[in-house]
Amino acid sequence: MTPEDHARAAADLLQAESSREQIGLLTLRHPEMGMDDAYEVQNAICRQKLAEGRKVIGWKIGLTSKAMQYALNIDIPDSGILFDDMVFEHGATVPAGRFIQPRIEAEIAFVMKSAIGGENVSREDIIAATECVAPSIEILDTRIERVDPETGKARTVFDTISDNAANAGIVLGNDRHMVDAFDLRWVGALTFRNGEIEETGLGAGVLNDPVESVVWLARRMAQYGQSIEPGQVILSGSFIRPVECPSGTEIQADFGPFGSVDIRFA
Repeated sequence: MTPEDHARAAADLLQAESSREQIGLLTLRHPEMGMDDAYEVQNAICRQKLAEGRKVIGWKIGLTSKAMQYALNIDIPDSGILFDDMVFEHGATVPAGRFIQPRIEAEIAFVMKSAIGGENVSREDIIAATECVAPSIEILDTRIERVDPETGKARTVFDTISDNAANAGIVLGNDRHMVDAFDLRWVGALTFRNGEIEETGLGAGVLNDPVESVVWLARRMAQYGQSIEPGQVILSGSFIRPVECPSGTEIQADFGPFGSVDIRFA
């Protein structure tokens, strides 16, 4: 793909986000598309959002579970960018029409107190740079069709990465904990939709340890000359399958002694 191709794809995705009308698969438009192309499209979206006055508040990590990697035939996670207009308060209501096809995932969020980056970042470095961890919900949306209606071809990881890793919102619970207060591998969540249990999972589903997920992110960012900044929030990856959230959905993610997170979709 050329720089012009990247810019056009980014513009189309931004228009889709604004109009709430999905676009076709980028991988059909550009069969030669690769991982670097996908991140270039994502970065072009970021530049435009920054130019419009948005601020980067953190990063999300996706495809951290084996189940999701197998589904997309990929063996590494992906990442996306969190912006300031994506934040929803615990217990808030998402306005009707805000998203196209919203879904949610339950995750452990890291709030960073110091900058961290470099290709040799270690687990100990991440722990030292973390201010606290918290229960969280990630709201997903897709500005790209999940399946092409004519060919039946499903979107690939390159489509998803281009679409800012399908990220759309973040909800943090009120509880905050020191990073070593819990064994994060055993922190789990019972996720309810409209009062009925939908999904359960444990932190170990995230690369066997959510801390290792943040290690992966820091190392990946170093390849692109980026680093995690103080105060940023890192969504370390979901340990449940995405839960569909049509209008009228109420979500409760119960993390037990770790806390809880609620969100409603009008």
